[in-house]
Amino acid sequence: LLDKQIGVVGYGHLGQFLVERILKDGAALGLTLAFVWNRNSEKLKGLVPDELVLGDLSSFADRCCHVIIEVCHPQIVKDFGPHFLSRSHFMVGSPSALSDPDLNQKLRQAAQQHGNTLYVPSGALWGGQDIQRLNDSGGLEALFIRMSKHPSCFRLTGDVLSEWTEGEGRRVLFKGSVAELCPLAPNNVNTMAAAAVAAGTLGFSGVQGEIVSDTALSDYHVVEVEVTGPGGFSVRTVRRNPARLGAVTGSATYNSFWNSLLVCKGHGGQVYLC
Repeated sequence: LLDKQIGVVGYGHLGQFLVERILKDGAALGLTLAFVWNRNSEKLKGLVPDELVLGDLSSFADRCCHVIIEVCHPQIVKDFGPHFLSRSHFMVGSPSALSDPDLNQKLRQAAQQHGNTLYVPSGALWGGQDIQRLNDSGGLEALFIRMSKHPSCFRLTGDVLSEWTEGEGRRVLFKGSVAELCPLAPNNVNTMAAAAVAAGTLGFSGVQGEIVSDTALSDYHVVEVEVTGPGGFSVRTVRRNPARLGAVTGSATYNSFWNSLLVCKGHGGQVYLC
């Protein structure tokens, strides 16, 4: 197996999971950890071997990397995404960053220019490849996604969910285009962002989304996807993703990310949903 060097940017729950899996199972799959960066490097002490800790993210190019994975915040995608793509394949764990048309364009250009792939993990999105195929064949007419979670699982900007009480039940927080939703809930709507990438002809402003707070959802997140095609064609999926109270990411999404990483073998200078 050809040894693939992986750089991990961010050491929250998802970053920790990926780092542990690479250290534990990577060798058998030809994956080696090149570096781990976290905004607070103290958090890595005793958990990540010292020689793998990257103190300054702007020196990432000193470590030879085949794939860099971002699992922390859309701002990192903005600040470093094009630089990452100039040196390696880049898996963007915060695809809500792509709702910024300028950044989206810059990343696509960087991928094309350097022949590296911008990977968008499907995360909690079910049927992403099917949406992409329908889109590419010119048959995708509409796409709607609803994400319902316990209010403690949302990390929203502004005061959309400033106060809630246990037992209040279901409350629609926002309904509109995914382009409008991404800045409002950058850490919660990556599934929708992945769908907007799959549905390239509709894009972020054409794909419609809704986020719902529901105090009854103490054990899982619910993701509903409705796809509309020609001649009355439609598909509706409902996915229940087990999640602890307060967890931004459902547990099934961790393995989904791991499987996406295994796909990152280089698909040329393009955007690839994995």
